[in-house]
Amino acid sequence: MSNPSYTVLFSAGESSGDQHAAHMFQELQKQSPALRGIGMGGNKMRQVGIDIRFDSSGIGVIGLVEILKHYTEIRRALKLMKHIVASEKPDLLVCVDYKEFNLKLAQFAKRHGVKVLFYVSPQVWAWRPGRVVTYGKAIDMMAVIFPFETAYYEAENVPVRYVGHPSVDKVHPIHSKQDDMEMFGLDASRPVIGVMPGSRANEIKRMLPVMLDAVKTLAKRQADLQFVLPQADSISDEVLQEHLQGFPIPIKLIKQQAYDAIQCCDAVMTTSGTASLEIALLQVPMVIAYRLSPLSYWLGKQLVKIPFIGLPNIIAGKSIAKELIQDALTAQNLADELERLLSDAGYRHRALLELQRVKVLLGAGGGSKNMADLALEMLKQS
Repeated sequence: MSNPSYTVLFSAGESSGDQHAAHMFQELQKQSPALRGIGMGGNKMRQVGIDIRFDSSGIGVIGLVEILKHYTEIRRALKLMKHIVASEKPDLLVCVDYKEFNLKLAQFAKRHGVKVLFYVSPQVWAWRPGRVVTYGKAIDMMAVIFPFETAYYEAENVPVRYVGHPSVDKVHPIHSKQDDMEMFGLDASRPVIGVMPGSRANEIKRMLPVMLDAVKTLAKRQADLQFVLPQADSISDEVLQEHLQGFPIPIKLIKQQAYDAIQCCDAVMTTSGTASLEIALLQVPMVIAYRLSPLSYWLGKQLVKIPFIGLPNIIAGKSIAKELIQDALTAQNLADELERLLSDAGYRHRALLELQRVKVLLGAGGGSKNMADLALEMLKQS
């Protein structure tokens, strides 16, 4: 019997969602080769054969002020996605993260009789637990990537499945550390610091200048340091060169080999988000930094119900990587923490032990395959 030809509409608004959707689609096609993927996303989804109807690389922004600046483009994307739902009636809508946008799209799809699978739960445990009910009404299934999240949905009788974190499967360097050091032209006898300013253009603008100031401070204190910057696929050369052009300290830019670059590092300065979790999985000590516009930060402070923003800290339930947020984010503070991670053996050892614990808590992986299985289960029920 031939496989039925399903059409799955994917909605991914950010770089991490683009990756998650791409990996899930690859797993789907292994089981159902005739299955077609369409939707909103970026290069990763395009590369695996999803028909991209709206390129989301320009709308992956965080913070109220930032969202308002891109509001027209975001609205245009939502209008187009709603049109696809209504006119093409896909067999399943897979909303990947990008919470508020995808909630509106899910509500619309539900009204039009399209099944909705929401992948990557909104962080209801951090923001507003009451939102569980709102999402429950708009979806057919919530796929969560942290084991502790299921309880929030089960308490409100919302269908939920723990699928595992997709990063566990994909965060693997291609080469050995020794081979990478040689390939990137790094000296194994000198410490390597990673600079990870984010995967969105507005993050680079906000985060890279202070990180570069920290690089200057560190280079003054310790002349033998080497610096690498793994360039996110969603960031153009132009965006980076605006800041790196004429920078007095050599920083090795590494493209499309982020995990190999990170494994070469002795310590990393990173923005919060998926990157911090990937660094944790690669067992490299880090300092987590973030800065929003003052208004976005103030609003966030009123809403956030948990003490941390870094995923390794949230998973561990305690501070295992120092967080430098808003006013605490200074070049001096970044440099001090990185220096401590390099020179204080006891402090470094404790950080590494905690990172091992986070890796264990995240489990064995299989997230993308579990998602594909769940999607096919839902498709067969339709």
